[in-house]
Amino acid sequence: MIKIAFFDVDGTLIKLGTKELSDKTEKALTKLRQNNVLLCMATGRSYPTIPHFQGIDFDVLLTFNGSYVKSGEKIIFKNPLHNEDKNQIIQNLKNMKRAIAISNENFIVTNGTDEDLAQYFAIGNETMIISDDFDKLSQNDIYQIMCAGRKEEYEKILQGTKNAQVAAWWDKAVDIIPANGGKGNAVNAVLKYYGFSKEEAIAFGDGQNDIEMLEAVGTGVAMGNAKYEVKERADVVCKSVEEDGVYYYCLENKLITEI
Repeated sequence: MIKIAFFDVDGTLIKLGTKELSDKTEKALTKLRQNNVLLCMATGRSYPTIPHFQGIDFDVLLTFNGSYVKSGEKIIFKNPLHNEDKNQIIQNLKNMKRAIAISNENFIVTNGTDEDLAQYFAIGNETMIISDDFDKLSQNDIYQIMCAGRKEEYEKILQGTKNAQVAAWWDKAVDIIPANGGKGNAVNAVLKYYGFSKEEAIAFGDGQNDIEMLEAVGTGVAMGNAKYEVKERADVVCKSVEEDGVYYYCLENKLITEI
């Protein structure tokens, strides 16, 4: 029996670049909650920029690719970047002449912009705030650093770090998080908090940063629009987000009934 469901946001619950749930996806979430299934939003987005869907209350918010997790007002798990790694990455990116975004539970700011970083923010319908206080703000705990970056640049971006990793959901930009972070570890923390077994959990995702999450639950569902490597690591593939994959999977597998 499924007791908790984890959902990536962009490309899973909503189409990339949009803000609202489809009618069928909204109905699926509503019915799951009525069936006493806990809902967990599991996103790479920063905590200050998580979307809010009218009529849908998530029991758990798993943000920054798992580095900051809340159940109601209680913080279940938090895992900021190590200070040495944070400072090294920022310096690496400055050497690369790359615009940098940093975020924690209170803010998300950048020290500038470029085409790919601007598009990264636009995909999530997020407002880019360029701050003159970037260097000062960077001395706070930072859960995630975002920047433009291709796969061949990952090593250069992380050069000199010991406990950092890239969690990418798009091939033109990166989310940099602690090496012991990621959605999979956060899912494990949530299951432990609630006393649920792996088999009592299901997860839906489409990006590479969702793979660990899909493997941390009893049933990992890749969206039809997911990349090949995500589908290969999932237990099952459903319809795409454009085809209301979450709704039809839940309906066909009797997690919900026709509404």
